[in-house]
This record gives sequence, C-alpha cells and structure tokens, in this order.
Amino acid sequence: MEPPLSPVLVFGFDAGDPDLLLNWALDGTLPTLASILKRGGHARFAGPEMASEHGMWVGLTSGVSRARHGYYYHRQIVPGTYDLLPARGRSFPVRPFWSHLQDTRIAIIDVPDIAAPEPLPGVQIADWAIHFPYFPAATYPPELLAEITAEFGPRSYIAEKPGADEATDRRIFASLMDRIEAKKKLCLRYLSQGHFDLAVVVFGECHTGAHQFWKYHAEQTGPLAHAVREIYRAIDAALGAILDVWPKDGPVFVVSSVGIKEQWPAAGLNEAFCRRLGYQAAPAPQETGRPRPIDLLRSLLPQAVRNQLSRLVPAEKRALLLADKFRMATDWSRTTLFCIPSYYTGQFRVNLRGREPMGIVEPGKDYAELLTRVEEDLLALVDPVTGRPAIKAVWKSVDMFDGEPPESLPDILAEWTEASHFMEQVRHPKVTLHQSPCEFHRSTDHSHFGFFAAAGPGISARGKLPDVSPLDLAPTLVSHLTAAKGFQFDGKLIPGVAAFTNQGPD
Repeated sequence: MEPPLSPVLVFGFDAGDPDLLLNWALDGTLPTLASILKRGGHARFAGPEMASEHGMWVGLTSGVSRARHGYYYHRQIVPGTYDLLPARGRSFPVRPFWSHLQDTRIAIIDVPDIAAPEPLPGVQIADWAIHFPYFPAATYPPELLAEITAEFGPRSYIAEKPGADEATDRRIFASLMDRIEAKKKLCLRYLSQGHFDLAVVVFGECHTGAHQFWKYHAEQTGPLAHAVREIYRAIDAALGAILDVWPKDGPVFVVSSVGIKEQWPAAGLNEAFCRRLGYQAAPAPQETGRPRPIDLLRSLLPQAVRNQLSRLVPAEKRALLLADKFRMATDWSRTTLFCIPSYYTGQFRVNLRGREPMGIVEPGKDYAELLTRVEEDLLALVDPVTGRPAIKAVWKSVDMFDGEPPESLPDILAEWTEASHFMEQVRHPKVTLHQSPCEFHRSTDHSHFGFFAAAGPGISARGKLPDVSPLDLAPTLVSHLTAAKGFQFDGKLIPGVAAFTNQGPD
C-alpha cells in the first residue's frame, strides 16, 4: 500500500530575477522566501533550455526539452517553409505534468503559456492576470469564470509601455500593486476551499514591473526607485498569506522562469549580420518585379515614422506584413544563412538542403563548417562605444541538444552583450553593421538563469545547490505526488529535493 501523499505547493515569480530574489530574501525584504531558504535548499535554473525566455514555462511544467517541443519564440518559421507564424505554448503538442496524474485534485492559477484548462479534478484558472495574455481568460470548470469575474473583476491585462513618462509609470505601478492584492484574494478564496494534492500559482507582476521600472531601479533615483522591490515584496506577502491557509505537512517550491538584464533591442543588427556579411542574399532587381505600394512607402518614410505607424496597425496585421516581407526580401537560391526576426537574441537558421524548401547548404561537413564560420564572425563583432565584444555567447543547437540539425529550432542563437546603451552600430573586421530603433524600443531583456527553492517534508537539501536544468522541476515535483511510473521526462530528479522514498518517474 502506498504511503499517503502530502500536498505540494508550487509558487512562481514569472521572470523573477534570481539575484534579486536571493539578495532581497537575505536582507529581509522578502521574509516569506527567506523562511523557505532557511529550512531548505535553492539553486539556479541554467543550461541550454534557458537560451530563450519563450517556452520556459512549457519546459518547467512539462519536463520536455525544446529539442522535442520546438517552441523558442513568439514568432517562428514553419518547418519545411519560409513562412513565419505566431507561436504559443498551446500550439505545440506538450502538456503539463499534472495532466498525466491519476486521481489528483489540482489548483492551477495563471501559469503562463501552457495548455488550456482540462477536465481534471479541482480548479484551473488561465490567463486571468498574467504578464502577456495571448488568449481570453478561461477556467475549469467553465462556469468558474463568471464567478471570478463577479467577485474579482474581468481579466486584467496591464501592458508594458516602453518610454512612458513618470505619470504613466506611476499609474502602471499602482495598477500592478492593486492586481497583486486582487490575485492574492483570489488565491486565498480557492486554495482555502477543501483539499488539493497540488497547487501551482504564478504571479506575473514582477515580469511586467521589472521591464517597466528597471530604469528607476538601475539608477536608484526618483519616486519609483524602489518600485521593482515593492512589487517583489507584495508578491512575497501573497506567498505568505497562501502558506497560512495551505496545509503544513507538504513541501513548498518557489520558482522563477528567467531573470532580467539591461539590454536594448538588436533586431536590426541580427538581420544586418546576415545581409552585410553575405550570408543572406537580397533578390536581384529583375526578380522583385514592380514595387508594391507598401514597399515604396517603407523606402520613403524614416524609420521613426514607420515605427509610429506600425503601432497603429493591429498585431495580427503586423505579423502578416512581417511574414510577407520575410519571404519576399531574400533570394533563397543564394542564401546560406538567414535571420529569423527577433528583438533581442540573434536567431539564425542554415538554409539546409533537405530541410528548407530551397536549401543550398549540404548536410554534414558543409553544415558544420558554416556553423563554425558564423560563430567566428559573431564573436568578431565589437561594440565601438565600449571596445568590448558585442556578442556574449553563441549557442549551436547541435551542441546543446541531440547533435542533429534541428527541425524547428534555430541552428545558432547569439546572446548580445549586456549594455546600458542602444548599439546603433557594431564593427566586424570586414564591415560595420548598423541599426535604427525598432517599434519595441525597450531597455531590458531576460537573463538566462531562473531560480528554484524548496523546503518541507521529503526535502533534505539545505543551502545553495548546484545549477539544475529547468526540465528537472517536473519529474522532481511528480516524485512528491505519485509513485506511479510511465512519465516521459527529459529532465531528472534533483538530489536532496526529490522524494526518493517514492519510485518516481522513469
């Protein structure tokens, strides 16, 4: 007979920076997290899965690698085509670990970018108050949404506004703080009702708040100098309130998906790298035919004006225009490497024969040599403002994952060096690359580390632990919930944190 299971609580700081979480816990700013650290262990999430912020919650909740689910950005190339389409966690055939549990009563509240609520025992609330909702709010049971709306209000989306003035920033800060309070009350309302075997709750205000108020946090000046800290503090207080109503006989996990860093967009540099160094060829004039009106308009208007007009166009229409430009602006028969449009991390894909419709690079030796040459060219880029390398790290999918050219992922991802200034140009020994500000001119991006802490029954780890893969979270959580086998995880159990008394997943 299996031993009775203890209820498991998982609490998420969406994009909670690991350094801020740890430092503020140690200095007393986050007393609830401090109490968990004092009686348990903590680590950073790190490794190849952290190469992109997009898809992090998919990996954390499923234990399935990007190499299998293929999600890396909110806009991706469709394998076997040169088409760009919006991508969401729900677009991929991967489900969170709790979908596979038997006879488990769950409470899932606002976990970002995962599958829609399923008919499972318990309570599920999706996209009610998250950083960036792609879908309408939804619940299971479905009638729960009307109850939530009546008691706590409709779905709340608080948009980032890069470059906003101080008055607007004050309003955004007040809205985020109000929403944390409402979210806390919602959590207490449902988590205090009856017994749950598992609760997964995520607060997204630290994600929005860090992007919006980092300029004040970095300079430590002005009335919003402590806005980021106060948001973290309010979320920590919400965790404390939840723990007050949660059973004391189960383990508690605190996780964050990624961190935050100073970084301006490099979208123009990503494309210029491929164009100026001869990897991505433009169509010959006779191939393009008669210019379309929109192409003429683009060529006549300054970049700043184009950015302003772009903001007036619905997101769906902008995506179609970008996809059209992506297909039409390249001579694929003469292109060896092309840039998948992205704001920050460089995403580069080889025009590989047999994988791309008009691929010209042969698999094997030619593919490997091209990857090496691209890496060398990226690492040769220099920021003329600082004199330092402009690229911090280059990752090859063949090295990070299974050794074969990926079906969906970029072949190379390039992390630009953190900078407090917008890099209008970078220098290569052969050429100088230029860019203008894009319509999303924000001064922060995400670091490639997350955070993990755990304490309570069944957890023997204490203090700082070695870095772990985000894929290790799901199997470790399952080990506390069931002794059944059959789960297909790409991660492994975290020593000292997994419940080794159970058989655990395969």
